[in-house]
Amino acid sequence: MNRDRTLLVISPCRDEERFAQAAITSVEAQSLRPTRWVIVDDGSTDGTPQILAEAAARSPFIRVLRREDRGRRSVGPGVVDAFYAGLDGEDLDDYAFVAKVDLDLELPPDYFRILVERMEAEPRLGTCSGKPCERLPDGRLLPESCGDEMSAGMTKLWRTSCFRQIGGLVREVMWDGIDCHRARMLGWIVRSWDEPALRFVHARPEGASQRGILTGRMRHGRGQYFMGTGPLYMAASAVFRMHTRPLVVGGLAMAWGWLSAALQRAPRYEDPEFRAFLRCFQGTCLVLGKRRATERFEAQRAATWEAGRERHDTSGTDLG
Repeated sequence: MNRDRTLLVISPCRDEERFAQAAITSVEAQSLRPTRWVIVDDGSTDGTPQILAEAAARSPFIRVLRREDRGRRSVGPGVVDAFYAGLDGEDLDDYAFVAKVDLDLELPPDYFRILVERMEAEPRLGTCSGKPCERLPDGRLLPESCGDEMSAGMTKLWRTSCFRQIGGLVREVMWDGIDCHRARMLGWIVRSWDEPALRFVHARPEGASQRGILTGRMRHGRGQYFMGTGPLYMAASAVFRMHTRPLVVGGLAMAWGWLSAALQRAPRYEDPEFRAFLRCFQGTCLVLGKRRATERFEAQRAATWEAGRERHDTSGTDLG
């Protein structure tokens, strides 16, 4: 086995009977298959377990882990808990890369291969993804929102050394933003690309996996408050989201989610250094735009990444 291309994929899922088979077929058809694919059934009550059992019998690289029914779908903390349940049975030392893939997606056939090749070409590339799209009734793909400076939460790839150095995933709604910003703070490069070979189909509209899109937008706003996002950047983000579906009200729901959390003095991510870095990055984005701000921070943090790599080389273990 080529240790340099060993890939562990973990897929938390619950009640994905409508979408699971298409997702499984798309992973089985990958030009670079996962070394191990752990699918964590987080208490499904529909036909998902049967679909997963058939997949595991058909494809030896698939391992299915069944968890007890918690009574409801739980985004954020619940998804991360299920992810770690799958990770607990594996040894990260056996894998060069680790990925999280939701089971309501359809991946293009070269998805993993292209991302791994780009990580091989750029040692600082710590986490990356393609771009999510919603398939419309007429077959066209409608892009969902995902900045080029972030990797998409529904399917993202980490270099294992980066995953360890950032301390893994936070068990909160904004886990898929915190991991990207923490990686950038430590000098890693974070990317997603909008290219035909990396566009994947997201069967559920963004933010609609629990009690509808508007609830999802409010949840996102509360998550931004938890992460440490400031009011000016949040206001700008909400205005931007007003131009995407659902028009206007989606952005207002995001803003209300952040404001209600602030009024309630809800808990925030307990890392002042991270929150200060995030505010600095977001403020620079408001002034320079995301592309130029990202380029500036990547250049400034190159020495931080080098220092982290030297500590890793000296200790012989990943940081974190």
